[in-house]
Amino acid sequence: MEKILNNLITGFSISDILDILIVAFIAYKAIEFIVESRAGQLVKGILIIVVMYLLSDLLNLYTLHWLLKSTFAIGVIALVVVFQPELRRALEYVGRGNIVSSQFRNMDSAKISQTVSELAKAAGELSDTKTGALLVFERETPLNDIIETGTVINSKVSSQLVGTIFYEGSPLHDGAVIVRGAKLYAAGCVLPLTEDKKLNKSLGTRHRAGIGITENSDALVVIVSEETGIISVAENGNLTRSYTPRTLEKVLLDFYTGNMDKYKDKVSFLGKLKLRKGDDENEEKKKSCNGRIPFNSHSPLGICCRNYGSCGKEDIPGHPSNI
Repeated sequence: MEKILNNLITGFSISDILDILIVAFIAYKAIEFIVESRAGQLVKGILIIVVMYLLSDLLNLYTLHWLLKSTFAIGVIALVVVFQPELRRALEYVGRGNIVSSQFRNMDSAKISQTVSELAKAAGELSDTKTGALLVFERETPLNDIIETGTVINSKVSSQLVGTIFYEGSPLHDGAVIVRGAKLYAAGCVLPLTEDKKLNKSLGTRHRAGIGITENSDALVVIVSEETGIISVAENGNLTRSYTPRTLEKVLLDFYTGNMDKYKDKVSFLGKLKLRKGDDENEEKKKSCNGRIPFNSHSPLGICCRNYGSCGKEDIPGHPSNI
């Protein structure tokens, strides 16, 4: 036993630990995703079929065993079809972290404060008049397919414009407004409805559409009910209600400041990588010039030194050192 443990310890490297941690993280995220979505019920059904398959083989139930075995032959294709919404959502979730949200690029604290103030004011006014509204705030998941269903306006955020769009006589009042950064980017957009059967029956199509888009993306949605005037917020498939303009303003401030900080972190990281790459290139050029400083960092290696002779070049017509 001691010998086996020693062999395990001596044969265990850092790469093995890293491998186990990555697999464990993927398994944890997969289980978490299954629990949070309707995929959990489908997984239970698959497990029951697998157990029946094993029992049929153990108990010599030949017909049932043959039937289940034939089912497994096309099971992969069936799983892709059945889990299509969940697979799409999972892939979108994986890909979100790789996108730099350029809509937050030019936003500073003053612009964020002004944008949030106008949007909270608009929601409060719509709530007072019981005017239905649906505002979708784009994050890292692009909503171009949703935008194509509406009309691009690409306008500066203002409470008056929001009120005009959702005014009952407006041709765009029935759809959703897509907010991209500090712009009201599109209006009259059609959103997918949620398929959650446990949703409160009192919630109408507007609320179901608001929840639906958050199930398929990382967007934040603000909903104003035309029946009650209640302001609601949907995120990650969940709905919270009874916001005031003040509490909504805090939610939107967290949304904008959080995404702006995330954007800055990504840009800073990419900038450091680019700087590191440039430093490495200069080091290579210095080596080719026997430690001398390159004349031009964009010049080819070997002809970039202030003293070209140190690069081992006997005759370089037009080189700066010959001038």
